[in-house]
Amino acid sequence: MAQPSYRRSRHRTLQLPTVQTPLRTALSVLRDRHLSLQILLCLMAVAAMVISIQAWSLPFPYHLGERIPTGIDSRVDFTRVDKVATERNRELSLAYVPYFFKHDATNLKKLPTDLRSALRLVASAKSLSELAPSLVTSFGLSDQGVAGDTKDLQKMGTAEERFEKLRSVASDDQKLNDLERELTSFIQPMVQNGVLVERPPGLEDVKLEAPVQIRSADSRDKTAMFSEIIFRSLLGPGGVLEPSWPTYPTMNSIRGMLESWLLVHTPGTLTYDDPATQEARRKARDDKREVTSKYSKGDTLVGPNQPITADHLALLREEHAAVERNRPTEQWSIRIGTATLMIVLLVVLNGYYLVRNQPMLVRSPGRLSIYLAAIVVAVLLARLLAPDPWRAEIIPIMATVMVFAIAYNQIVALLTAFSLILITVMSTGGELEDFVVMMTATAAAVAPLMRISSRSKLIKVGLWSGLAYFFMNYGTHLVEAESVRETFKDWGLFSESIRGAGWCVATGFLVAGSLPFVESTFGVVTNISLLEMGDVSHPLLQELVRRAPGTYNHSITMATIAETAAEAIGANGLLVRVGAYFHDIGKMLKPHYFIENITEGNPSRHKDLAPAMSTLIIIGHVKDGIDLAQQYGLPDPLIDFIEQHHGTTLVEYFYHAASKQADQNPDHKGEVMESSFRYPGPKPQSKEAGVMMLADAVESASRTLSEPTPKRIERLVHDIMMKRLLDGQFEESTLTMTELHEVEQSLVKSLIGIYHGRIKYPEQRSA
Repeated sequence: MAQPSYRRSRHRTLQLPTVQTPLRTALSVLRDRHLSLQILLCLMAVAAMVISIQAWSLPFPYHLGERIPTGIDSRVDFTRVDKVATERNRELSLAYVPYFFKHDATNLKKLPTDLRSALRLVASAKSLSELAPSLVTSFGLSDQGVAGDTKDLQKMGTAEERFEKLRSVASDDQKLNDLERELTSFIQPMVQNGVLVERPPGLEDVKLEAPVQIRSADSRDKTAMFSEIIFRSLLGPGGVLEPSWPTYPTMNSIRGMLESWLLVHTPGTLTYDDPATQEARRKARDDKREVTSKYSKGDTLVGPNQPITADHLALLREEHAAVERNRPTEQWSIRIGTATLMIVLLVVLNGYYLVRNQPMLVRSPGRLSIYLAAIVVAVLLARLLAPDPWRAEIIPIMATVMVFAIAYNQIVALLTAFSLILITVMSTGGELEDFVVMMTATAAAVAPLMRISSRSKLIKVGLWSGLAYFFMNYGTHLVEAESVRETFKDWGLFSESIRGAGWCVATGFLVAGSLPFVESTFGVVTNISLLEMGDVSHPLLQELVRRAPGTYNHSITMATIAETAAEAIGANGLLVRVGAYFHDIGKMLKPHYFIENITEGNPSRHKDLAPAMSTLIIIGHVKDGIDLAQQYGLPDPLIDFIEQHHGTTLVEYFYHAASKQADQNPDHKGEVMESSFRYPGPKPQSKEAGVMMLADAVESASRTLSEPTPKRIERLVHDIMMKRLLDGQFEESTLTMTELHEVEQSLVKSLIGIYHGRIKYPEQRSA
């Protein structure tokens, strides 16, 4: 609780203490724009998660292949459309939809005249050999390749005998007249109803019993069967025309030959109307009533220990939707409120840890927005991928957790995993075993992610988490099962475990492939990128060697001792080493103003400058280094080293020089402000940056030792460490006193190794 503040007026009258009411506390929060923005971002994330998990609706807890020991009974009365039966009825109704044809009998009416003309040609021939081949074929006057029924023709004798019989009819004008009149009457059913000589494309498999609808030019519609319009069916046994042959004696006398000719020369009168047919079929499908099934409350939907099939799943979804429709409005409100409070509680718990241990993440609105957005997207994708057939909610959860382990640390990743899995399980109707399985798999993925030295490590992490998922999922069901033998025979459980393990392996590949995107989005750098940037062929390092070789040598030496010191306290030594390579790149723009680049015999350029101007040049190398790093696209963690390796330390040499000048000039005594001779900072924000600050200072100072004995090196390192400590430079780096002591010891050992004494060999005498 805040202590009451006592304020005195200018008349020095004591006022009552200010009481911090909730309203005043809220107003003070609103005045802090930065804190207000953080709270607003968190509230937006909470609202987005509430919407993503559809907190107002009941979760659907059933999955394909799942077995419920007690079975599943209906909770409400509901009516369900039986889609299978409805589809079956619709398919059956299509069998009664006719095929539409357009009828035009103009050419068919000319058939008797065409027959008379053909018979006159037969009458004019004196022998079969003089008859045109087309007539021989069409009348079936050849023993091979006849158009009609060969057996019926052979009953009428040989080809010569058939020809003579046909010629006798064709030579008799009376018989020709009778034949023309009989044929006109014979084809009258086809003139009225139409005839189809060949089946249209697409109707080859239509049954003869299928209905057809014939539309004539007079717009009169007639209904018939398919067999009643196909010419071969009309002539064949049981056809419409077959019984009428005896009533036409002249035609019947040459029936076989006439049938053969009719099969060749009868023109079709029907044209298939596909658009009209399809429209009729569409209407029949749309107009057919749906088949419904009624279920009462308490009816068994799935039997005890019966595996849930796809049909069961559809039925259960219908029942679930009916329950949702019948829920009172106040239950919706209570559920939304409860879910919101639970999510807020998780946000507060996670936020408390982040404020205490990851202040840079919370302080930056951009980083906080990315963190919250990643969580919201993970919750949304987990909700979408949880239902059958995917059951892949582990993918977005594990991917997010692995990214957080890479970008921040393992504790942040595990806390996030706990919240994500809990929200997902609640929103999808999962059980405790689902929470345990996913938490185990994500923990197995996070545990090895201390350092990412290669992309293959992420794939191995996916394999490891997949094994953890498989054995934990199988084990939880095995423990709960009544019969161990039946559990081992449960192929559904085995396939479910394999599928979950496969998703874990796929997540490893996914994160490995998207690692460059993760680094750029979250502003982190992995050991993979560090190894690439630590190559001395990097353009910035090559330019540093050319322009400021002394600074380059200082950076290389410092990188060696800083890496060892960082690893001594469990920090990222590789990050410190690569950061050391680039920490002084700003000096290459004005190299000769820095002592390590001044060669022997050349005077210092600061000799003719005022201490304040020299300080600006010295301090300016930090800003110049940041500009160069951004220009060459260095990641933020390396830029942080450039910005923080001096913290807010004092440029002592020029400060003391300025103070000495001020003391010698009585008129300006006391005008030297210490703040003008300090680096702008910020102070080191991480353990790695704190180690680099110490390594930079001791490496530079050790060069000034005329006799770098171990005792002098030890005293030098200790004095510099204490000076930085008392100056408050490590306040924001999370370095502890124990870690500072270990860093000091490591730096001492490294410097002693560099400046170790060498055996002096006697001088060689010249010959």
